[in-house]
This record gives sequence, C-alpha cells and structure tokens, in this order.
Amino acid sequence: MDGNTVTNKYPEQHYSTIFNKTTGLFIRIEDKGFEDPFWAESGPELLDISITNYCERGCEFCYRNSNINGKHIELHDYIDLVKQAKNIGTLQIALGGGNPNQHPHFTKILKETVNQGIVPSYTTNGQGLNKEILEATKQFCGAMAISAYSPYENYLNEIMDYVSLFKIKTNIHFLLNKDTLERAISWLKNPPVFFNIINAIIFLNYKPINSSDRLLLNKSPLLQEFFECVENNKTHLKIGFDSCSISGILKYMNVNKIFYESCEASRFSAFISEDLKMYPCSFMINSNMYGDLRKSSMVDIWKNNVSFKNHRNNILKNNCVSCSQEPECKGGCTFMSCINLCNPDLINR
Repeated sequence: MDGNTVTNKYPEQHYSTIFNKTTGLFIRIEDKGFEDPFWAESGPELLDISITNYCERGCEFCYRNSNINGKHIELHDYIDLVKQAKNIGTLQIALGGGNPNQHPHFTKILKETVNQGIVPSYTTNGQGLNKEILEATKQFCGAMAISAYSPYENYLNEIMDYVSLFKIKTNIHFLLNKDTLERAISWLKNPPVFFNIINAIIFLNYKPINSSDRLLLNKSPLLQEFFECVENNKTHLKIGFDSCSISGILKYMNVNKIFYESCEASRFSAFISEDLKMYPCSFMINSNMYGDLRKSSMVDIWKNNVSFKNHRNNILKNNCVSCSQEPECKGGCTFMSCINLCNPDLINR
C-alpha cells in the first residue's frame, strides 16, 4: 500500500475498508464467512455537508430553495465538524450548497478538511470560480463536479474550457427528470465537445421536493431508451448514477453486481446542513428527521438519534422483500418511494 491508501479494520463488525485518496477507489471487504455490513456502527464513511445555502441562480426545482439570501456555515463550526468526522473515521466529505465555492472561506475549508486527513470534493454551478479557487481545488480536492443547466452546451463548454486549464478531475452532474431525459439521450448518442475533457457524467434522479411531481423520471416513456443508451455507451466516458437510481439500473440494465449501490443514508453516509442539523439524507431537509449538532455530538446522533435509527429500520423492513432484486436494491428509496423506477404502473401515470 502507498501513502495515499487508507485501510481501516472493524473487527467487531467483521469487515475492512480500503480507500485510495488519489484515485478515489473505495472497497468494503467483509471478513471470510461473514456477510456485508448493513451499516458502519462507528460513523459515516462519507459526509455530505452544505457549507452555504447561497446561490445566485434560484432554480425552481432546487430542493434546498437556495438563493442570494442563503446563509453560510461559520468557519469555526465547520472546523469542529471536520475534527469530529476525523475521530469517527470519515474518509470523504462532499461539500455542497447552495453553491459551495462562493462561501467566503472556501479555500480555508478545503485546507482544513485535508489537514484532518479527509478528502474533500464539491459540486458547483460554475459561478464564482476563479484562479484562487481552482488552484486550491487542484491542490486539495479529490474531484469537483459541475451541475448541468440549460443552455447546456454553451454554458458547459465555457466553464470546462476554463477548468481544464488547471487539469482538475472534473465530473458533470446531470439532473434527470421527465423534461431533461431527451437531452441526456441526445448526449449519449452524439457526445458534446466537453465530453472529451471530463472524467465522468453522473446522472441524478429527480426528487419532487419544493417542486412538481410532474417531472418525475418514471413518468417518461423514454426511460428504457435512456438506460439502453447508457448500457451501449461507446464513448470513453465513465457513466455513474446516484444511489437513488438503483431500482432503474436493476430493472433496465445488466450490470455486474459489485457496482450496485443502494441507499447508504444513515448506513454509511449522512448529510449536515449549514445550520448544523444532521440528517440521514439531504432530501430530508424539510422534515423533522434530524439531530442537532449544537446539542449532540456527531457520533451520538449517528448511533442513537431516533431519525437515524428509524431510517435504518425502514430500509431493513422495506416493502420489497418478495422481489428477487431486493438484496441489491433494499427497497430503493424508502423515504420517497415515488422516485423509484421499477414499478411499471408508475410509467406515464
């Protein structure tokens, strides 16, 4: 193992993890004779932290309702969080928002994360990127992602041309919904120019939070065609999905099961908002399913908070136990079942 590889052993749960900080390769290995662990009892391997709810776009589909009045996390609060994260074995922190790179102390946040031995990454809408931020990104981050917005090609070509000057590993995050699916298929059949300089495109399943369920992905007649295009992809590009898409991957694609990733919320990951509330998943932001980090420690919330315990229990006791794909899917999204893609009765409803 080189100096960039972290190996953690969890003898009480009979498994180990291997994480390469440079490549991002992560492997969870159960001990011989034991099953995969259901959750990491010591703490989340990945934290998704919103460091700001500031954003200049104000998109109507934004589940965070981010806008120009959005608040930033205090730097001293973030430093405390990342120290707690180190102590419970967190390996990666995904910084989000809002638009995280417009936090006034963004470069300090990146540096403090790395100082604690944790690899940061972030997703940006492309606004506010400058030489200082991109140089810090190159130095400290495992990767960055740029959200895809209309007008897609002109917008992304311009940003990617600039970011590519810094030789940063860059992904595109594409929000899939009923209205954007046709564009996604078009890109896979006729790749735009910027595909030549990105690392991967990650497709995200739309969730109707603060927005219309008209846009649900499972309402599109193009869903099967989309997954066929992914499976028949002939470009060099890596293609990934968020775990919210697991039901569709299992239904429409033939993928090696080692690549399956069902919902890890409250099991191996958690979300922290800029106001220091800790949720199993970022899409629970408007619910009461959280612990307050001003009152409890991160490890206490992870192990003992009723919202986290209930969410783990909901996954264990999901409604799909009779399905042959349940061991991989684990019920898809148990918090918002309307986004699941495996039920044909939902299509074109």
